[in-house]
Amino acid sequence: MFDAKAFLATVPQQPGVYRMFNSAGNVIYVGKAKDLKKRLSSYFRAQVDSIKTKALVSQINSVEFILTHSETEALILENNLIKQYLPKYNVLLRDDKSYPYILLSGHKHPRISSHRGPRKVVGQYFGPYPNAGAVWQSLKTLQKIFPIRQCEDGFYRARTRPCLQYQLKLCSAPCVGKISDDDYAEQVRLAALFLSGKNQQVLDDLVKKMANASENWQFEAAAVYRDQISALRRVQEQQHVSGDHEELDAIGFSLQGQTAVVHVLFIRDRKILGSKSFYPKVPVDTDAAEVLSAFVLQFYLSGHSDQHIPKEIVLPISLNDDDAVAEAISKIAEHKVRLTYAKRGEKAQYLSLAQKNADIALDSRQSLAQKMRLRYQSLQQLLALQEPIGRMECFDISHTMGQATIASCVVFDGEGPFKQEYRRYNVTGITGGDDYAAMRFALDKRYSKVTDTQKIPDIVFIDGGLGQLNIALEQFSQWPHAKKPLLIGVAKGEGRKAGLETLILWDSGRSLNLAEDTPALHLIQQIRDEAHRFAITGHRNKRGKALIKSPLENIEGIGEKRRQALLQYLGGLQGVMKASIIELSSVPGISKQQAEKIYQACQNK
Repeated sequence: MFDAKAFLATVPQQPGVYRMFNSAGNVIYVGKAKDLKKRLSSYFRAQVDSIKTKALVSQINSVEFILTHSETEALILENNLIKQYLPKYNVLLRDDKSYPYILLSGHKHPRISSHRGPRKVVGQYFGPYPNAGAVWQSLKTLQKIFPIRQCEDGFYRARTRPCLQYQLKLCSAPCVGKISDDDYAEQVRLAALFLSGKNQQVLDDLVKKMANASENWQFEAAAVYRDQISALRRVQEQQHVSGDHEELDAIGFSLQGQTAVVHVLFIRDRKILGSKSFYPKVPVDTDAAEVLSAFVLQFYLSGHSDQHIPKEIVLPISLNDDDAVAEAISKIAEHKVRLTYAKRGEKAQYLSLAQKNADIALDSRQSLAQKMRLRYQSLQQLLALQEPIGRMECFDISHTMGQATIASCVVFDGEGPFKQEYRRYNVTGITGGDDYAAMRFALDKRYSKVTDTQKIPDIVFIDGGLGQLNIALEQFSQWPHAKKPLLIGVAKGEGRKAGLETLILWDSGRSLNLAEDTPALHLIQQIRDEAHRFAITGHRNKRGKALIKSPLENIEGIGEKRRQALLQYLGGLQGVMKASIIELSSVPGISKQQAEKIYQACQNK
């Protein structure tokens, strides 16, 4: 038993962070405090009302603390430790991806593209955008207004004549001199102003240019400016959500039970760039202020160098430690960040919009969760299981005439798809088209070296008939762990129609055909279809890469630099394919022996 009294006698009245461990030595909770002694003493009082606190205290085996100079330092350290340990009783934000930006590169002829990750490329960055879709939509719009290149640098350097983008008037072809450097630089300047939200300045500049071109009888140039002005005005009409605030995030929040939704609205350059919903993991009996405070800290103290923190964050409710949170975020952002609670005006409108999205997302998620619970209960009753079903896994195989074989393993936990645990296996060393061997390969990859017994599934579904199920039985015949999954084959029905599937239960040898409206069948169809989708997506990607792979990549002694030299000096891949041995050997860095190898590979000899 943990001796709380003896431990509290050693705790100082200073700011810091504490970690609570269970008997297995795992961190189950990380917290911070302005006064460690006062905060930790609150856990071990005689009367504790919170169910969550009672459950936490009952599992404590030891507690460690780290002193800090201030509460701000404690907040930052707490966030880092939560990310490191992912404790059971902390609110956890699982979405930890960086956000995409639009990059206008610093080349002689700048390229405009999507960028995610550290800002190592020289250029101007605009964003962040909430997702890749918002970036691509913006790039598509920009391409119609400003004919700036979006092609890769390798493609750009290898051009000897304009590509299709020039014919479609989506690029001005600076690669082959179809536009002067000054004119191209001017288009880049206007695009940068547009991305900075200065649309009216761009319009004014274009109107002046059109007028000057008309006065000088340059009617073709005037027509180009006219088209740009029309396209820009259409975009302005579509961007109906705009305001006076340069940058802020408006956060909507909705909590019911253990289901929470946080919806973040990104306002940059006086317009809404987009939004995104987050679904933090919430322990039992956690109040709204604690959940929102944990989200704000984890979201803004994530440490990503590419995540721009705005100067203002509008919140729906007051946090427990507003000043300390704002100071911690300001320290990371390296500029002053304010937490505000708008009641009226434009900020309140943004907040209302974010709140509506959060409420709708929560309703949708709860509806799906209820439907999923009914399906799990139906499957439990069907299989006559004593314990509720937790983790389930399903395997599928995908190939085309035995080529590019991919096996998939999808995972469902008690709440539905658990995509972080999905796995694809590149099947090798088997006869093409042998589905049994492919299934054996996938099962061996997944279960031959199981170390975490908590990830052993309750049920394993095999997409196939008795033959595939027998393969799974062989895999589990020498199973070393106490917990053993229930194996179920899912055989397709007549004509492969949904609703006519046959379930083969290995433990009893029974075959079941369920009614089409059975919730259990819907759950099985969902996990089977998800495994099929995941497998076929991987197969198509693998097959597509094989189809577009350059023949130069398989030639021994021809690395990336030599491939680039060949493409640059011979005008692209078509020029390399048509070149003679003499022409190939004339490329700098290519010997006659290498030229012969390249020629043979290109001619498929």
